[in-house]
Amino acid sequence: MNSTAERIFKDYDKAVRYNQSIGLYERVKQNELFYIGRQWEGVNAPDLEKPTLNFIKRVVSYFIAMLVSDDIAVNFTPAHDSEENRTIAKVLSKQVEQVLEAQQVRAMNRNMLRDCAVDGDAGYYFYMDMNAFGSEQVKGSIAVESMDSTKVLFGNPYIREVQKQPWIILVQRLQLEEVRRMAQAAGMDKDCVRPDNESSYQEEHENDELVTVVTRLWKKNGTVHYIKACRSCLLTDVIDTGYTLYPVTWMNWERVKDSYHGQAAVTGLIPNQIFVNKTWAMAMEQVKQTAFPKVIYDASRIKRWTNRVGEAIGVAGGVNEAVATGWRAPDMSGQVLELVEKTISYSRDFMGASDAALGNIRPDNTSAIIAVQKASAAPLELQRLDFFKMMEDTVRVMVDIICTDYGVRTVSMTDEAGEERLVEVDFGLVDWKSMQLKIDVGTASYWSELTQIQTLDNLFSKGIISDAVTYLEGIPDQYIKGKNKIIAKLKEQQEQMSGGVQNGFMPEMQDGTAGRQMPQPKMPQLQ
Repeated sequence: MNSTAERIFKDYDKAVRYNQSIGLYERVKQNELFYIGRQWEGVNAPDLEKPTLNFIKRVVSYFIAMLVSDDIAVNFTPAHDSEENRTIAKVLSKQVEQVLEAQQVRAMNRNMLRDCAVDGDAGYYFYMDMNAFGSEQVKGSIAVESMDSTKVLFGNPYIREVQKQPWIILVQRLQLEEVRRMAQAAGMDKDCVRPDNESSYQEEHENDELVTVVTRLWKKNGTVHYIKACRSCLLTDVIDTGYTLYPVTWMNWERVKDSYHGQAAVTGLIPNQIFVNKTWAMAMEQVKQTAFPKVIYDASRIKRWTNRVGEAIGVAGGVNEAVATGWRAPDMSGQVLELVEKTISYSRDFMGASDAALGNIRPDNTSAIIAVQKASAAPLELQRLDFFKMMEDTVRVMVDIICTDYGVRTVSMTDEAGEERLVEVDFGLVDWKSMQLKIDVGTASYWSELTQIQTLDNLFSKGIISDAVTYLEGIPDQYIKGKNKIIAKLKEQQEQMSGGVQNGFMPEMQDGTAGRQMPQPKMPQLQ
């Protein structure tokens, strides 16, 4: 299926034409320049000051900080509750947590959200790195790469769902020598690989010898296949990964109807930013030219004027007559600076980054400030939910790769007695889809460990949960050291206490009084 480089690059060129038709590449370049502060690029005005009041970066930085201010928690819950399913869920949860830590995905999220807010969308690509740990017992681990908006091409650009795509192309710009080594390893003539001029991508220089390398993913017979190629030759054979999900996750900052590309937060602010910069530059020029008084003299009586201190000035005629005077232009209207301030203020307010949210007001009324900050964060709730959904998709892709590629591995587990022990698990036998594994990612919006503990405390204090074992089982493991030992001891005590209950009678009390008969439950009456 599309096993030649020419046919693969036909799909690539088709997807690139779609991106060009919506102005993606130019828009991303402009957004990136405005975000980093290079907002006068291409302006030919050598005599004009070029100030930059970069409120765009302040707004975007606030957005990113709000979205990643809380840590991400992952919770696995099997739909069919059983001891075996709970054990498998715990094992998968621990493996995913190890990947998140090893690949520093939480730190990568900041950069991903930055790209998403500036460019409109961003994503992750996952693959099995067999050299990740270099241990004979553990052969490889999952690796994660961040993907730019311009370097992920969907087969159907009119839908944004990743798993519904007929194919996905991932684009890389690699050094010429590296691609030639790849071609030689694939049995191809390395001299057929030549640098190409792809002007769509950022920050490339004419002397860079770069080659476009694409990885085409598609599904066949229920599994994901891929092939890698440059324009002149194939770099790999067709490889069946065995994955059931595309190893790609995707997020839009603001969704655009009938397009897999989103709208960036920066795009709508650029006209306002240009106006602020231009107005401020002209105001600076006005101050430079008119702020200081100018000397006006009679040129018919004074041949040359000098500002040197103490130097004599010769005049024609009587020196007692006025030959020079000072002059100052009218002051600039205060409406100019007022309009600049209002433009910045209104732009931030409409984007949800008010002065209260940014901390630019005096804390005279703390409760009111907190209320305003919470209200200001409300417009970001849609992006927060999309971010959580992307992380859920990320975890599902990781679980799919784990169950496909990890094979038999020795992992640490906590048994019922609370002891850590090593067990051998064959991940290839884990059918995580049949478990209907529910994956919750997020903070209080979906599932939060602290929220769960607070809820359990309230239920236990109000008597809704009266069993200590049930209460402790709901507490996350890391919050109580040796939790399983405590639960095992409580169960042992409960068994000892319930040992004397026979035929509905309580055991004899310590004071020697006889037990009384326990009331028997009755079935409810059916109408």
